[in-house]
Order: sequence, then structure tokens, then C-alpha cells
Amino acid sequence: MYIQKDLIKIKSDLADNVGHKVRLKAKHGRKQIVVRDGVIENTYPSIFTVKLDVQNDVPTSERRVSYSYADVLTKAVELIICEPTDTDNIEKAE
Repeated sequence: MYIQKDLIKIKSDLADNVGHKVRLKAKHGRKQIVVRDGVIENTYPSIFTVKLDVQNDVPTSERRVSYSYADVLTKAVELIICEPTDTDNIEKAE
């Protein structure tokens, strides 16, 4: 059984990392795992959003995905927070 404290900790950890690059591993159906890179864009009371990086240099509209904190708790979604680099600081300054 899950404890409410676990969800609160996940939410606060994600809120602390808004704007950081992440590697997102999400289970999409039976034996299908999608791995994408992106940036934690925002946190809300029940969900968080990740702005995905553009793949294969194809000009498309920005893609966002949202997941609940329970998805992280149940490990349907795994997030690996990447360390900030100098290029991240340059993008924020512009």
C-alpha cells in the first residue's frame, strides 16, 4: 500500500527540478518502453508535464506529455534527472 508521504515527496522532488533536462522511460502497453529526452516544464496538483526534445531534426510542433505522480510511484514512468550543463545556462540567459 502506498503512503501519501511518498506522493508528496515525488511532487516536491519534481517541483525542485522544473527546467532540468530528464531522460523519460515510460511503459506504453505490453512490453513497450519508450525512452525520450526532455525538460520538466511544470508541476500541477495531480500531474506534471515534460516538454520533449525534437527527434531526427524534423520540424514539428513542440510535443508535451503529462503523467501523474502515481505513475512515478508505481514505476510506470521513470525519470533520470540530468546534470545541468553550460549549454543549459546559455539557453536560460537568452
